[in-house]
Amino acid sequence: MGRRPASAEEARALANPLRLRILRLCLDEALTNREIAVALGAPPGTTLHHVRMLVETGFLRAGELRTGRRGAAEKPYQATGKSWEVSVEDGPAAAGTHAAMVAAFGDELAAAGPERNLFLTRFANRLDEASYRELRSRIDAVIEEFALREDAGGVRMAFLLGGHLRDEIDRPPWAGD
Repeated sequence: MGRRPASAEEARALANPLRLRILRLCLDEALTNREIAVALGAPPGTTLHHVRMLVETGFLRAGELRTGRRGAAEKPYQATGKSWEVSVEDGPAAAGTHAAMVAAFGDELAAAGPERNLFLTRFANRLDEASYRELRSRIDAVIEEFALREDAGGVRMAFLLGGHLRDEIDRPPWAGD
């Protein structure tokens, strides 16, 4: 699946861990701002600010008004999947977006608790350009195969994969690919 570069506004929307967590929460079911706030342990006013930004940039869509427990009108929000269509790999927004992804995933790991964490691995190595491109290609192929899969009766899971240069000594020209 080809991704397009994110606009500056889209990149800014994705550069916040709380907004990324909101997208994950609203992926499988539409949630109201109150439900999002409770799930995140955040003030409703804070989550509403982030929800509005995600709606304005097309990452969330507002559903039909529904009646809440106390008879009040509530608006549910559902993730649109747009975050999978855009890429924030280059430019000044990339570092902020990548840091937000790591922070959001860390928060999700902590909230899940150790008994719900399936696996986490880390390694370091030395690769030449051919090996790096092979690794990246194989990882991209696996992600492409599984990222949008929705198995009937499947269990909701989340994953984070990434890599970085370990020092500032060498910066090969191909390392940003």
